[in-house]
Amino acid sequence: MSDQTSRDASGKSLTDHPWPSVPVDTAVLTVDPRLGLAVLEVRRPQGADWALPGTFLHEGETLTDAVDRPLRDKANVRGLHPRQLHVFDNPTRDDRGWVLSVAHLQVVRPEQLADRFAETTRLVSTDAPGRLPFDHADIIKLAVDDVRSRYRDKPDPDGLLGDEFTLRELRIAHEVIAAEPLQRDTFRRAMESQLVATGATSISGRGRPAELFRRAE
Repeated sequence: MSDQTSRDASGKSLTDHPWPSVPVDTAVLTVDPRLGLAVLEVRRPQGADWALPGTFLHEGETLTDAVDRPLRDKANVRGLHPRQLHVFDNPTRDDRGWVLSVAHLQVVRPEQLADRFAETTRLVSTDAPGRLPFDHADIIKLAVDDVRSRYRDKPDPDGLLGDEFTLRELRIAHEVIAAEPLQRDTFRRAMESQLVATGATSISGRGRPAELFRRAE
């Protein structure tokens, strides 16, 4: 590369500009019977504090690989594919220096967290995530807002219920996401056009068999 093309309009080269440190922080959300909508947190190395799974981007590393590292090494959670949520770039967000965070998000079924480290991870309600460092609480809030927006008019877009489910199971999952009860008939009308009846039924408890559905393609 010539000297001309390696310099910007002010005559500075790439290395003349200050570089921020870039961590990735991931909000992994799930539905828990006790907690409702819950978020995965990991214990920080310094002691008893908790945080979202995160790490600093290494030189030559992709964001995807960086996101996977703390999930694997700090939480023993594998096989996830979080999507980018937002870049938190407030210059004062980290008292250690200029640090911007590329926040990620994934909603998972509870069994996807079954092998997480018991002593160094925890699930807590997204409504009470505890005292977290930096702007991790803001990341969780934005993640919850994003998920609630996506679930508002789509039937379980993250596949929390698997491939087949009853309308009651679907409504209960949506009520956990929304953190409020949903009117049964209104919910059915909103979702029915996006569902396909499987022709099979599910029997649970003493109630009559309930029709099973799957999401329309």
